[in-house]
Amino acid sequence: MSTLDEIKARIDIVDLVSEAGVKLRHAGKNYTGFCPFHDNKHTPAFVVWPETGTWRCFGSCNEGGDIFKFVMKKEGVDFKEAVQKLAARAGVEIHEYKRETPEQKEAYDNLRKLLEDAVVFYRSHLFNNKEILKYLREKRRLTDTTIETFGLGYAPAGYDNALKHFIQRGYKDQELIDAGLLSMRENDLRMYDRFRNRIMIPIRDEQGRMAGFGARIVDPTDIPKFLNSPETPIFSKGRLLYGLDRARKPIRSEDQAVIVEGYLDVIALHQAGYENVVSPMGTALTEDQLRLLKKFTRRIVLALDPDTAGQKAVLRGLEAARSAMDKEGELGFDARGLLRNEARLQADLRVASMPDDLDPDEIVAREKEEWKRLIDKAKPIVTHVMETLAAGQDLNNPKIKNQIAAQVLPLIEDLPNALERDTYRQALSRMLRVDERTLLGTQAQGGVLSGSKYPHAKRPRQGQIPRNQPAEKYPVALSISSSKKAEEYLIGVLLRKPELLYKLDRRLEEGKLTPLAVEDFEYTDYQILFSLIREAVVQDKIGHHEFVIDTIPESLRDLSQRLLKQTGTLEPNEDKLVEELLRGIKRIREEATSEMLVQHQFLQQEAQEQGDLTSVTLYQNKVLLLTQLKRTLDQFGRLLSAKR
Repeated sequence: MSTLDEIKARIDIVDLVSEAGVKLRHAGKNYTGFCPFHDNKHTPAFVVWPETGTWRCFGSCNEGGDIFKFVMKKEGVDFKEAVQKLAARAGVEIHEYKRETPEQKEAYDNLRKLLEDAVVFYRSHLFNNKEILKYLREKRRLTDTTIETFGLGYAPAGYDNALKHFIQRGYKDQELIDAGLLSMRENDLRMYDRFRNRIMIPIRDEQGRMAGFGARIVDPTDIPKFLNSPETPIFSKGRLLYGLDRARKPIRSEDQAVIVEGYLDVIALHQAGYENVVSPMGTALTEDQLRLLKKFTRRIVLALDPDTAGQKAVLRGLEAARSAMDKEGELGFDARGLLRNEARLQADLRVASMPDDLDPDEIVAREKEEWKRLIDKAKPIVTHVMETLAAGQDLNNPKIKNQIAAQVLPLIEDLPNALERDTYRQALSRMLRVDERTLLGTQAQGGVLSGSKYPHAKRPRQGQIPRNQPAEKYPVALSISSSKKAEEYLIGVLLRKPELLYKLDRRLEEGKLTPLAVEDFEYTDYQILFSLIREAVVQDKIGHHEFVIDTIPESLRDLSQRLLKQTGTLEPNEDKLVEELLRGIKRIREEATSEMLVQHQFLQQEAQEQGDLTSVTLYQNKVLLLTQLKRTLDQFGRLLSAKR
């Protein structure tokens, strides 16, 4: 038994959840109650499955997991800390994580030295290119001092300029790949410069050490507009903030950090004297990035352009999947995600919108003091969303009022503080000119699958049968041992052969199903292992298997070794092995879908009994989606059977 399995075996999830203040009631084999992560007291949509040691919220959280995930969410800690806390509770001894070895430190230092040499290489090409210099000086209004201070450069057009330069300086191909300066073609394994004909922006960590590059197009026809270094041992875009090395002291002295979208916006604002400004790596903000800022201040302002924080983004549902917003050069506005991070981190997050479709550098060029006024007027997230939705709308139209209320009320319900919730409800009722009691009576229930790219995910184990209905009408879930065994085998095979993920995803898409996702796995440890496998494949790491094994956290080493041992003898025919894995995925998803279907039917009946017609309609729609997914899985199963 692994350390994690031992912890799970010793801790009763019902006791753990109950001690956290959740009043659970027995419902067959399961327990239900009100979710501790949002303040909804209408339908007990929080379910605990003692047999599997898992939980799920079918309300606005739309989250679930095992005991580790519960502690991570409840106490705002990472996986490592959750393991340590639960191990102490269970009386299980765990080994300390290994620190960075001298060999690793030397390897990382060598990567940073190579990247410093790359800064010099790209800078030399910039000052030999009058056209690019003219663009930076005249169009972006940057001084030569600023260009030099931030180390801006230019990657020349052509596929092997950097390759030839660094090979001549004694660097090896693999070092250039590890540093993210070279890419490799899949068909012929030929190497080429990753950055070509782009303005190069060095990216450093908060200590000022080189980590990678951001690269902006010169030719408007090129795509993407921004290209970052790939994930490397020293570059992880979800854990870095551009400009933080220079902004640390100003942020601390002003007790405020401002987040803008673009690298060049950061540079222009620093040049104008606003040095408490940083930027994410062209993606939606991550909790890691916010935690990084929290070291210096709890007051954070998001300075977003009108399109990002405006009505289009708000009306996407306010909780669009982050993967859908993970595009280079686009800072996603996930209002509910930001509110939850604000609560967990005890931060003060505000939003400042840019006027007249202007970028930050254009604003300070127009009037330097205008930027300060805009930041000073930044508003809390809920207020920003309310005002954005109401702008230009006919607030005498009952349908418009209903649409705005449906968007804003879930945000208000996410707030952990009762006084804040009451204050925002009053503000919303005044804005819509309706009685506050009307809002309280029409609060929308959070939607499972709402805006989700993966309709098979987000599910419990062991479904709750609707009351007054015979059990035989509802599908019976597979036993826990069968389900866990299927997940173990799938992870074990992919640990040995991560490259099979390409074939699995392709076959699933051919069957009109979504690619294999983290949400397909019920347990936190399997989710983490699959994330490493997916990262190796997406980032096209050479030697996928070795990369995954080397990056497995110490706490999961025993588990991974056990899974590898269990899959020691694999089907030699790769096509047959893929078919075998697909049948396992189908079985996992069928079970999940059946259980979700049962639970939603139960919730629908609960809502009907309470006269909550809004929730009834919502759950009816979810039942239809799940029924359609079951048919798709059945068709996929028939295709697999035909090939046997």
